[in-house]
Amino acid sequence: MRRPPQTPYPWYITPAEARAQQERMRGQVIRVGAPEGVRYIAGVDCGFPGVYEGKVTRAAVAVLSWPELELVEKSIVERPTDFPYIPGFLSFREAPAVQEALGKLKTRPDLLIVDGHGYAHPRGFGIACHIGVETGLPSIGAGKSVLVGRFTMPADKAGSRAPLVYKGETVGTVLRTRDGVAPLFVSSGHRIGLDSAVEWVLGCCRGYRLPETTRWADGLAGDPEFRVKSRRKR
Repeated sequence: MRRPPQTPYPWYITPAEARAQQERMRGQVIRVGAPEGVRYIAGVDCGFPGVYEGKVTRAAVAVLSWPELELVEKSIVERPTDFPYIPGFLSFREAPAVQEALGKLKTRPDLLIVDGHGYAHPRGFGIACHIGVETGLPSIGAGKSVLVGRFTMPADKAGSRAPLVYKGETVGTVLRTRDGVAPLFVSSGHRIGLDSAVEWVLGCCRGYRLPETTRWADGLAGDPEFRVKSRRKR
């Protein structure tokens, strides 16, 4: 088995310290706005290569052109995993590698779509918020499964949606991105309102459940040589 990279890990903190940091940083989140002049959108995701038995985090950032949604640049970073898996604290496990991958880009994205949650989080500060605040970039959380909240399943048709409600507040949108498939859970990350976030996620979908940004990032996080395939037109 290959040895994990030995890069120092300066972000390591205890779960109690992580919670306190979330409480402090959530006051910096801006949950309004609609990005303008977007030329590049980046998908962000992380994986944990099996060869390292979870000891290494692989962050993948895929920058796509808008509106063509063609791959312009990718950045992949592997670094030690120094924070345990604890629901609600995903950013402290993954964000250090994501930040490093973003820092290696030559193309600065105008918008981030993160495979994870934003405001739809127990403390209103998911990984999309964390990365958005740290980078200053508009960011959206588009999770594959629900973390918090109640909802009524939207209609089967693509584009159908329903509010995701937590503690009496709408924290996100349950969004059907393809006819008859499981929905995504979309929420504001930073510098973008919920309605705008939903429209951007829909705009990045090309016949699949996942937006093209996430398809690229998710694939690269699992295999650095990944190449996305397009659906055949019927």
